[in-house]
Amino acid sequence: MTSVSDADLDSEISVVMITMNEEKAVGKVIADIKAAVPRAEILIVDSSRDATADIAQSMGAQVIRQFPPRGYGRAIDLALRSFKGAVAVTMDCDDTYPVDQIRPMARMVLRDGWDLVDGSRLERKPEAMPWLNYVANWGFALIASVFFFRRVTDLHSGMRAYRRGVIESLGYDPVGAGLPVEILLRALRKGFRVTSIFIAYRERIGTSTMKPLQGAYWTARRILTARFGPN
Repeated sequence: MTSVSDADLDSEISVVMITMNEEKAVGKVIADIKAAVPRAEILIVDSSRDATADIAQSMGAQVIRQFPPRGYGRAIDLALRSFKGAVAVTMDCDDTYPVDQIRPMARMVLRDGWDLVDGSRLERKPEAMPWLNYVANWGFALIASVFFFRRVTDLHSGMRAYRRGVIESLGYDPVGAGLPVEILLRALRKGFRVTSIFIAYRERIGTSTMKPLQGAYWTARRILTARFGPN
């Protein structure tokens, strides 16, 4: 376990995001992150056609361009293998996640010894989450809980804290959607120290590109692969 003072904590944190056409939100999100953790690295893997990358770079974020886009899984995999800090805190770049939880989640890794901290949105139904999404998320989390003998509340959260070195040990295939599902469950299967906290979840800025049927297919596939695939 690493001991880090409050003064130095932020310099050990990398805030990691992937973006695609988030020019309406990226400026606000980066400004909020800087206000919350001023010394943290902000790393973005961007596959946008709009001005997202230019805005992010102008505000001091490190931007890795992945264009043409190679898919969600490859983008988040690249981001999680490219940060410099001792801990990566992932977020979505649409203003849905609370920046005031970045430092507490990072502290749980750096001071309390957790390898992965999941920011669960599902203590109750968030007002910003449609009922169909909520029921699907709750149902898949229940299925995963049965398969892994561990209560899991949110497989799809975009806000997590990862200790450096965890990602490289998991052995997943990044191709396809739903990668955070498999990352969380493989970490459990491999015996990493995993915990969760409940976080707030807000209405997003911009239009969602989520495809429910495709998402359900990949979620089921990721659960089965994490449970029964090669360790």
